[in-house]
Amino acid sequence: MLSVRNCSLSHGPRPLLRNISFDAPAGEIITLMGPSGAGKSSFLNWAVGALPAAFTAEGELWLNGERRDTLPIERRRIGILFQDALLFPHLNVLQNLLMAIPAELKGAALRRELAEQALAGAGLGGFASRDPATLSGGERARISVLRALLAKPEALLLDEPFSRLDLPLRAQFREFVWEACRQQSLPVVLVTHDPQDVPPGGKIITL
Repeated sequence: MLSVRNCSLSHGPRPLLRNISFDAPAGEIITLMGPSGAGKSSFLNWAVGALPAAFTAEGELWLNGERRDTLPIERRRIGILFQDALLFPHLNVLQNLLMAIPAELKGAALRRELAEQALAGAGLGGFASRDPATLSGGERARISVLRALLAKPEALLLDEPFSRLDLPLRAQFREFVWEACRQQSLPVVLVTHDPQDVPPGGKIITL
């Protein structure tokens, strides 16, 4: 369970959000919708621990019974996906995935096996040695999801990750993301402008 309590954000003297509170149970998606400048992406930056210094924030973020907003970014165990895949261009697909696997999982063979299993499960078996520059937009998007999930997050934030994909591919990729999140029982917070991105029966919070 990811819980937000009385989150308020300001950019200098300008207020963005006021007293936002909600719960995202494990395996469910909460969608934040609102106009540009409403503070949606700033909220995700606050949740993950990357809010720029020009912003001020109040409120609490709890995840699985532990307060996380007071922790540094690397200890929050919250993953985030952006509009762009942001794969490291100087690394091949396998190396990109290996970078995400937690350091406590030791052994090169085990780490490679985990990455290759993830690729196979996503229909990307045989892609380990591929250069990211040779991948389609949909392939890069799927690999970015695998990389986020291999990091073993306890929650996932999505900042309009479907917006740069063509419509047919967008629908397919949405289903891929929702199924992956359900399988790992992750609470998810999605920011989007597109009502079609909202999963069936999903809760919407309008900012």
